[in-house]
Amino acid sequence: MDHNDKYESVAPDDQAVGQDLASSEQQPELEALKRELENLKQEQQNVYERLLRKQAEFENFKKRNEREKSEFMQYASAELMKELLNALDSFDLALKNAAGDENTLRGFELIYKQLQDTLSRFGLKLIEAKGKMFDPNFHQAVSTQASGDLEENTVVDEMRKGYTLNGRLLRPAMVSVSVKG
Repeated sequence: MDHNDKYESVAPDDQAVGQDLASSEQQPELEALKRELENLKQEQQNVYERLLRKQAEFENFKKRNEREKSEFMQYASAELMKELLNALDSFDLALKNAAGDENTLRGFELIYKQLQDTLSRFGLKLIEAKGKMFDPNFHQAVSTQASGDLEENTVVDEMRKGYTLNGRLLRPAMVSVSVKG
């Protein structure tokens, strides 16, 4: 037996040494890949959260836009209504001071009523003033009248009718208000 055969080789296997050496060389690269993976996961999470916020913002924008569009459509006719109110006032004054044929007067009253009905279908509403308590939100006091039998700040007379359009004041009623006499 040979002297060398008697002893087993104590030297490490070349292949095992190569694997240990390779894994120790790959360790920093593996750590770098793990860090990069974590960074990418975090970035993906951030992008997803931003996407959710943008979707919510867009939904809010659509709702706000729809509401503004609805309000615009509802109040777009306000200027036209204001102009028509002047004609309505003139019509009302003409009816109060009309003298003449009963049939002609009745015809004007029907036309006046038809015009009022048409405007009311588009949201115009008359403000009731006479006999009501003065409300600065709907009435414009232009004069006062001394009165002993009416409560103070009661609307005594209405010089010009007031109107709301879809619940919003279009024109206040011009009124005379009672004071203690």
